[in-house]
Amino acid sequence: MSSQINNIAEDKTPSVLKAAWLIMVVTIISKLIGFIRDIIIANYYGASLVSDAYYYAYQIPSLSLILLGGVGGPFHSATVAIFSKLIPSLKIKPPEEVNKLYSTFMTATIIFFLGLSVLMYLFPRQIMGIIISGGSAEMINLAAIHLKIMTPLLVIGGIVGIYYGILVIYKQFMLPNLSPIIMSAAIIGIVVAVPDDQKGYALAWATTVGAVLQLIIQYPNIRKLGYRLKPNFDFINNPRFKEIGELLFPAVLSSTVGQIHIYVDMFFTSSISEGAWTAIGYANRVFQFPVGILVTAFLVPLFPIFARLVADKDYLGINNYFNKGVGVLFFGSIPIIIGILTVGMDAVRLIFERGEFDQTATFMVTEALWFLSVSIIPYVFRDSITRVYYSFNDSKTPFVVAFSSIILKVLLNYIFISKLSWGIGGITLSTSLVTLFNACVLGYFITRKMNMDYKNLFFNLLKMTIAGLITLVICFAACIGYDNFVHLGKYSFEALKILLVAVLCLGVYVPLNLIMKMEYATELFNRIKSKIVR
Repeated sequence: MSSQINNIAEDKTPSVLKAAWLIMVVTIISKLIGFIRDIIIANYYGASLVSDAYYYAYQIPSLSLILLGGVGGPFHSATVAIFSKLIPSLKIKPPEEVNKLYSTFMTATIIFFLGLSVLMYLFPRQIMGIIISGGSAEMINLAAIHLKIMTPLLVIGGIVGIYYGILVIYKQFMLPNLSPIIMSAAIIGIVVAVPDDQKGYALAWATTVGAVLQLIIQYPNIRKLGYRLKPNFDFINNPRFKEIGELLFPAVLSSTVGQIHIYVDMFFTSSISEGAWTAIGYANRVFQFPVGILVTAFLVPLFPIFARLVADKDYLGINNYFNKGVGVLFFGSIPIIIGILTVGMDAVRLIFERGEFDQTATFMVTEALWFLSVSIIPYVFRDSITRVYYSFNDSKTPFVVAFSSIILKVLLNYIFISKLSWGIGGITLSTSLVTLFNACVLGYFITRKMNMDYKNLFFNLLKMTIAGLITLVICFAACIGYDNFVHLGKYSFEALKILLVAVLCLGVYVPLNLIMKMEYATELFNRIKSKIVR
C-alpha cells in the first residue's frame, strides 16, 4: 500500500512541476510589470510625504485585495479547500447545489465588505488618525483622502478572492496570476499621464481603476465555467456555508492579525524619519519579487492536492508532497538570501535610484531588505504548513498563533526602535523574528493532526545551508574584487555586477549541493538532464 501511494505521488509530481513552471513564468512577468510600476512611482514621488500618505492609506484596502482576496489569501484558500471536495468533475458544469453554495458565499461576502466600505468612506480621517498617530496633521489628512478614494477595493477584494479559488480548482492558473498586471498597468498609465501639479491623488485613483479592471477580467471565465451569481441569503442552517464560515472566519482574523502587525510597524515607523514607511514598502516589494514567485509557483498547484489527500486520509501522500514542495522552496530560497546580502544595494540602486529617489532612499530600502532577508526560510515554511492546516479545515490554529505573536511584535519593535534606536532595520528584523516564531509553533502543532517527517527535510536544509555559507563567502569576496577593479557607468556597473554574482552563486551553490548529494538538487538536475537529452 505504501509503495502504491508513493508511485501515485511520483506520477503526479511532473504535472505539479509543470504547473509550477507555468505559474513561475506568469508570476515573473507580473512581478516585472510591478517593478516597472514601482520604478515609475519612485521616479515621480521618491520617498516623500505624498508616497508615505498613499502607502499608509493603502494598507486597509490592500487587506481585502491582497491579503484576504489575493492568491493564497483566506477567500481563495477557503474556496479551494471546500469547493474542490464538492465538485464531482472539472470537465462538466457545476451541479446546482455547488452553484447555490457559490451564490450564498458571494452574497455574504458582498454584504460584509460593503458594510466595511461604508465605514471607511464615512470616517477616513479618524481611521488614519489612529493608524498613524505619530504623523503630522498634513500626512493624516492626505492619507484620509487617499483612503476615501480607494474605498471600492474592499468589496472587490473579497469577490476576486473567490474567483481566484474557483479558477485554481479548474487548473486555470494563468489568469489569477496575470490579473495583477492590470492593476500595475493602470497605475503606470495614470501616473505618467496626469500632469505634475495633479499627481497628489493620482496613485489612489489609479489603484481603484486597476482593481475594477482586475475584477472585470476574471468574470467571463467564471461564467464560462458555469457559475452564476443569484443573490442567496441562505446563511442559517446551511451546513456547507457553515463549513466555509468555520474555515474562513479564523483565516480572515489571522490575516487581519497580520495587518495589525503592519499597523504596529506603521506606529513605530512614523517616529523614525520621513520616507521610512515608503522605504520599508519598497524593501517588501523587492523581497516579494523572488520569494513570491517561488511560493506562488509551488503552493498554488499543491494546495488543491493537499485538500484532496486530506479528504482521502492519505497522510503519507501529504508528507511526500509537503517535503518535496518545501524542500524545493528551501533550495531556491538560499541563493535569494545570498543575492540580497551581496548585491542587494546594487539591485535597489539599479531599479529605483533616479528622479526623486536618491542615495539616502537607496540605503534606507537596502537596510530594511538586509534584515528582512533572514525571514525567507521560515516564511516559505510557514506559508506551506498553513496550507496543510487549511486542508484539514483548520484555520483556527494559524489564527491563534498569529494573534499570540502580536505581543512579540510590539515587544521587539519597542526594544529595537525605542530602546536601541536601530531604525528601519529594527522594524524588519522584528518581522523576521516573528515569522520564525510563527513557523516553529505551526510546525510543532501540526504534529497533533498527523506525523510529519521533518528529519529528512531539515537534514537536507542543513546541507543547503553549508553550501550556502560557502557560496556566500565566495560571492562576497567576488563583490569586493569587482568594486575595486571594475570601472563602468553607474547602471552598467550595477547590472553587470548582479549578473556575474548570480552566475557565480549558482555555479558554486548547485555543484556543492550535488557533491553533498542533497536530494532535491539531485532530483532537479536529473529532470533537467533528461529534458536536455530528450
